[in-house]
Amino acid sequence: QVQLVESGGGLVQPGESLRLSCAASGSIFSLNVMGWYRQIPGKQRELVATSTSGGSTNYADSVKGRFTISRGNTKNTVYLQMNSLKPDDTAVYYCNVRTISNAMNYWGKGTLVTVSS
Repeated sequence: QVQLVESGGGLVQPGESLRLSCAASGSIFSLNVMGWYRQIPGKQRELVATSTSGGSTNYADSVKGRFTISRGNTKNTVYLQMNSLKPDDTAVYYCNVRTISNAMNYWGKGTLVTVSS
């Protein structure tokens, strides 16, 4: 029923910026948490940033001050603005939606971000 599609990944040089987008289709309840996770090569998947329907945001310490999560105004869409990218940011980035009312969790297929000179 619910599908998440990420876009915006690619190859950038250190210090440059990239913006990821995630579009959710299906029945997404209004009370939810949308976010981004990533899997760095050789490491386990980790939280990057989350945004609640109530307006609260949370960031991993490794991306604070550099990444910004935001939501679309009229659609079930979430964005991740990534600035000052580092080689350590290289990873597959996954969109996630978690509903509060019925405790459902949904994942996108991921988009690859490569930071290299």
